[in-house]
Amino acid sequence: MVGRVVLAVLAGVAMLAPWQVLEAETAHGAVINGAKYNFGAEPWSIEGKFHKQEVSLASPEKAGTVIISTSKRFLYLVLGNGRALRYGIGVGRMGFKWSGVQQVSRKAEWPDWHPPKEMRRRDPTVPEFMKGGPDNPLGARAMYLGSTEYRIHGTAQPWTIGTSVSSGCIRLTNDDVTDLYERVKVGTKVIVE
Repeated sequence: MVGRVVLAVLAGVAMLAPWQVLEAETAHGAVINGAKYNFGAEPWSIEGKFHKQEVSLASPEKAGTVIISTSKRFLYLVLGNGRALRYGIGVGRMGFKWSGVQQVSRKAEWPDWHPPKEMRRRDPTVPEFMKGGPDNPLGARAMYLGSTEYRIHGTAQPWTIGTSVSSGCIRLTNDDVTDLYERVKVGTKVIVE
């Protein structure tokens, strides 16, 4: 019975008329190719501890530094005075975790996705190219890390926040990555532990 209800709700969402989608916009929405999307009204939930919040953080790093704890599944934006903004993240799965220090080398809104050849070899269903948009795996924003293929980016699968599922990139919800994107500049130090 629950399965039927879920399917009925999903079918109803898929059948929204364009004008209904336009009415769904909130402060968390975005306009993409003329259509408005409301990321805050998706039929999924994220564990409370992974919601963005200001927390205490004892760190010698200067304000503006990004610290990523892959084991805890949190990204911290250092605010200074022992405070930080903490965001829930999805991280690299077994065999794809990494650590080190990088800098944000570039930023992009609704980035196109060019999966690496290695990824396409592992999974032949991965396309060679995917235009930016709400179904794109990179989500609403991306911050590229140095000359690596790693990024801090949004996701079309927000229910994966708090899990180990990526090929090494750091995922945030589209709302959170948009917020972080506005706060982080090119050249920002990023520490991955």
